[in-house]
Amino acid sequence: MDYYGSMVHILRFRTLACVLALIAGSTTAWAQSPNPEPATDSAEAEEDPQTSEALNAELFYEVFLGELTNSAGDPGTGYALMLEAARRSNSSALYRRAADIALQARSGESALVAVRAWKSAQPQSREANRYLLQILVALNRIGETPDLLRQELAQTPARAKAASLQAIPALYGRASDKALAASVVEQALADELAHPALGPTARVTVGRMQLAAGDKKGALAAAQKAQALDAANDGAAMLALELAEEGMPEAQALITRYFAGQPAPELRMAYARSLLGQQRYPEASTQLDTLTREKPDLPEAWLVQATLQTQDNRLDAAEVSLDRFMALVEKQGGGEARKSGLTQAYLLHAQIAEKRQKYDEAERWLARIDNAEDLFGAQVRRASLLARQGRLAHARALIRSLPAKTPEDERMKLSAEVQLLRDAQQYKEAYALQAQVVAMEPDNNDLVYDQAMLAEKAGNPEAMEQLLRKIIARQPDYHHAYNALGYALADRGVHLAEAKRLIEKAMAHAPGDPFITDSLGWVEFRLGNRAEALRLLESAFEKRPDPEIAAHLGEVLWSMQQRDSALAIWRQGLRMSADNDILLNTLKRLGVQP
Repeated sequence: MDYYGSMVHILRFRTLACVLALIAGSTTAWAQSPNPEPATDSAEAEEDPQTSEALNAELFYEVFLGELTNSAGDPGTGYALMLEAARRSNSSALYRRAADIALQARSGESALVAVRAWKSAQPQSREANRYLLQILVALNRIGETPDLLRQELAQTPARAKAASLQAIPALYGRASDKALAASVVEQALADELAHPALGPTARVTVGRMQLAAGDKKGALAAAQKAQALDAANDGAAMLALELAEEGMPEAQALITRYFAGQPAPELRMAYARSLLGQQRYPEASTQLDTLTREKPDLPEAWLVQATLQTQDNRLDAAEVSLDRFMALVEKQGGGEARKSGLTQAYLLHAQIAEKRQKYDEAERWLARIDNAEDLFGAQVRRASLLARQGRLAHARALIRSLPAKTPEDERMKLSAEVQLLRDAQQYKEAYALQAQVVAMEPDNNDLVYDQAMLAEKAGNPEAMEQLLRKIIARQPDYHHAYNALGYALADRGVHLAEAKRLIEKAMAHAPGDPFITDSLGWVEFRLGNRAEALRLLESAFEKRPDPEIAAHLGEVLWSMQQRDSALAIWRQGLRMSADNDILLNTLKRLGVQP
């Protein structure tokens, strides 16, 4: 047998099983399926046995040719044959197969033709309706979907309807016109929005669609309506959390109301993470304390709490939290999540040991990391240990020796070396190296911001100002740049009116941020408004006890002759970080020995 004949034989053999399955599916499959179509699919009933037998013989040949030509590289002919067979037999399986052949050939319009024919032949078929809905969304023909979505929801069993509602935003996730998608979904969900039990979930679904479309006010209104219907609705609370992160302070009332009840532990965890992202550390700590008390067997809460405690230099408490986390994780058995969590715990333990200058102990924790994906982080921490012991050259050599398979790997190596130099107060070298990092991603404003901060440390305030103004021009809502530039001007005692305007702009983008509040307090002090400066700095320090805020608050108190209070604040700051530059320079400038 020649090569061509062999291929035809193989294709014929492989196709036979598929054809037999399709033929069987065209007559009795739905009747025997463990998950049959709903009773509304009565239009798909079997034909008369004698007619079916003759039709099956013809179908076998037609479907066989369709599969054969498709397998031989001619999906257009295969699709046409399969669609004709589907029309002649009114078979759901063959309609579906015709659509699948078209989709595999990347012909969305042909798939649409097949599914429209299927839907026309079987208008009550839930499967045909669902296929048509998904294909129209994939083709971005969103305006044609309301009736299809409405039918899908109408045919969804009551027990599964809430889950179906929650899945809708993902279904429309790739729609190019997000506003149209939100409008279509709200139109299709008219019955569910008015339903007493489904109303809250439907409102949240509409809110998520509006948030995806950039309509934050509409999303907030949807969350408010959902919570008005059900104060304990988890979806409304999660939507409110996302809105708060998006800069909608009005969402806080919804969050507060929800957490006044009996919130789900997962939502409390999400709230704690949201607070951390907003740098509202005391509030995050309160939520984590509550969570570890109410659900002490939730490992993630202990790990995040340990991270926050380490950041705040509460090292003994952090070790207790880490030990609790590791004990819980060990009980869970294997898995990638377990490995990743333990790696984070080992790195935190190493960081704690490093803070205590117990470098051998830190190295022992690092030696326990065996995840290939996390070895980079372990090596960076090892380099930090070397630098702390005065072996900066060795530390830099270790970083440079790490493999870099991609440009991103190379950028991470350079950034790690910059951090070593920063920690060693080698600011000029760090600034020069950061310029190389920025050159790799010149449009990355976060990298340019880091370059600006190093320019100031390196004694080049003009370059810092130029870089920050460049960021503001490119991204007017980058509040960190407003704050940094305003603070720098205030600290140098120049252009104080502009400094205040810049910081107030930052505050408008991130209201309540303790570090921006600190900057505003500092510029008020420079302007001579000591009472207002004291109010702002006390508020900032209460939200975020930090050595730099302590330096500023202490100086204002000192200038107001409240010497004992100033000393107490400074000592508290030194306990947090005994080597903080701003705090130490403040004490030196004022000639204070706390």
